[in-house]
Amino acid sequence: MAIPVTILCGELGAGKTTLLSGLLESSDREIGLVVNDVGAVNVDADLVEARTDLSTGEEVLALENGCICCSLSGDLSRSVIRLQREREFDHLVVEASGVGEPEPIARQFVRGPAAGVYDLESVVTVVDARRFHDRFVTSETDEVPAIEGPDETGTRPLADLVLEQVEFCDLLVVNKCDLVTETERDRVVAVLETLQPNAAVRTTEYGRVDPDDLLGIECFDLEETGESAGWKRALEDESVAHTHDEGNDHDHGEGHDHGHSEGHDHDRGEGHDHGHDHHDHDHAHPHEEYGIEVDTYRRRRPFHPERFAALLADLPDGLVRAKGLCWIAGRERQAITMSFAGSETSLEVTGRWIASLSAERQERHRSGQPDLEWDEQWGDRETRLALIGRDLEIGALTDRLDDCLLTDDEMDADWTAFENDAPTAMSETATVSADAREQTAENR
Repeated sequence: MAIPVTILCGELGAGKTTLLSGLLESSDREIGLVVNDVGAVNVDADLVEARTDLSTGEEVLALENGCICCSLSGDLSRSVIRLQREREFDHLVVEASGVGEPEPIARQFVRGPAAGVYDLESVVTVVDARRFHDRFVTSETDEVPAIEGPDETGTRPLADLVLEQVEFCDLLVVNKCDLVTETERDRVVAVLETLQPNAAVRTTEYGRVDPDDLLGIECFDLEETGESAGWKRALEDESVAHTHDEGNDHDHGEGHDHGHSEGHDHDRGEGHDHGHDHHDHDHAHPHEEYGIEVDTYRRRRPFHPERFAALLADLPDGLVRAKGLCWIAGRERQAITMSFAGSETSLEVTGRWIASLSAERQERHRSGQPDLEWDEQWGDRETRLALIGRDLEIGALTDRLDDCLLTDDEMDADWTAFENDAPTAMSETATVSADAREQTAENR
């Protein structure tokens, strides 16, 4: 019988190790552990092992000097298979590092070699209530603390990783609730439920969680969890609202899935689906009492690269999350994903527009997608963004986005003459940091 697995995620300092230590003390199950750290010395494993009696059946397996969602993925699969052969235990818990992306880890237990002996039951993300509130909920931007922890590549904002951990999970544990007021806690929960409508939410202090709330809940489904983030739901709903329903299978040709895996999951090839499968969910509505709203922006005209870059450096304080595909003038081949989280924005090439391929390959892609909306001149190029915010003036933001679009005269101009810092290859990521936004605010 396959051994059940729980993946435990959360940013550095959220309380994962404290929660895990409490779980070991209170659970009557024999638990196998994989504890990952990006440092040469695995501090988390040392802390857990110090509170664990290995003679009772718990086994701590430490993976160091890398992230198990990327550089050590092979080590993870081999190690957990070896652990299963050498020790007997009832449940495996994988504690990812604070900069680990949950989806690539989950895929190893669903589609990798470990799938033969393990059954992934759930992905749990631990959230620091105080830090999340101050970064993603409060309007006092001058009091927002930086997210601590190493950024190994230097290319992806850590705030984006934090929200990715929230958006790809089945259970959210809101920890350190003793550090926030009841109203602040409720606002945090409201934002979390908007970012990930499918996940159950538990609030706690000091990492105290009933083992039965974490182990044996059997709620993970790779496709469903991967497609249930709030921003994906918004784009899916927007597509359903159109009679063309182009959102079901919206492939932009060469590239990887724009629905997820923008980070370490590099299965990039030709003709990957950028769309969103329908799972007939009861869509959770934003909590209006806290001023949280979700909207979409869709246009079939490219952004002027300079005006769009200026906007990204001056986004409204109430914006919590924005994500989707962008069409930027001067980048006619590249489908670019824009991702905003907290106070940082990234632009990443995540595929090619079908219209940029040869006629033969265009025909092959289009024949497999009869519902694909196609413009005779520009093909499938378009901008589709999901916008999630609190007390956000969507109309004003929409107007500002429209102001970034090319004018009629600019549509006829030489687009290569525009100053353009947008990325051109999949290995590149352009970022707009909080410092740039603060400088823009000072100059206003």
